[in-house]
Amino acid sequence: MDRSGRGGLKYRMPIILAIETSSELASCALLGSVAAGASVLSRESGGVRTHSQSVLPMVQDLLREAGITLADVEAIAFGAGPGSFTGVRTACGVAQGLAFGAGLPVVPLVTLEAMAEACRARSGASEVLAVLDARMGEVYWAQYRHAGGAWQVVLAPSLSSPDAVQPASADGLAACGNGFAAYPDAFAGKAFAQDADTSIVPHARDMAPLAAAALAAGQGVPAAQAQPLYLRNKIAFTSAERQVINAEKASVKAAGAQA
Repeated sequence: MDRSGRGGLKYRMPIILAIETSSELASCALLGSVAAGASVLSRESGGVRTHSQSVLPMVQDLLREAGITLADVEAIAFGAGPGSFTGVRTACGVAQGLAFGAGLPVVPLVTLEAMAEACRARSGASEVLAVLDARMGEVYWAQYRHAGGAWQVVLAPSLSSPDAVQPASADGLAACGNGFAAYPDAFAGKAFAQDADTSIVPHARDMAPLAAAALAAGQGVPAAQAQPLYLRNKIAFTSAERQVINAEKASVKAAGAQA
């Protein structure tokens, strides 16, 4: 249903900004924009080392294209994980910074569910196994079922060796994710992996519709309560991770100043 926003503009759905940096691809999306009649606008940038520097310019570009400001946005969603330790912290930190500055709720989303959404959009499948490369010889994975207009968790997100990935049922199952491409030998000969779409990684454009449903269900949280989802225990930070944490803090301050 349309509803009026500032300046007389009309939106068919809530305006939600989504941020995703859990893999080597950083992306942002704007749901409910009015530019060119599109319901979702998105930007992406490759190179995991540049995520903290590339996200804010992409956000500003999206808002500019849509002809709105952050004050017109109703919530900020982010890929909470599982995924790269540094990546999920970056997305969480930027989302928090923007949300603090604009007084907006934050919607943490599971990256594997966003991959399932992308798989469903491409294949039409309602049963999806999502497998994301976790590096260090491991994968993040989960199985989902789409029914009644929403995703249901069949097997909750897990971290394991590729050999341990086993769907609850392979009937009508579509498999997706770069985890299949990262460990081809481990998945060789497994029926559920034969036609896997290995090009799918978490993307903000697939998170945007999930965020709308989550927001409608009251799953938005204050910025201070937003937390990444970690499946791999952290005992100590490496110097590289400490650098990312410091960069993340700087991004939060910059995001709040620019909001």
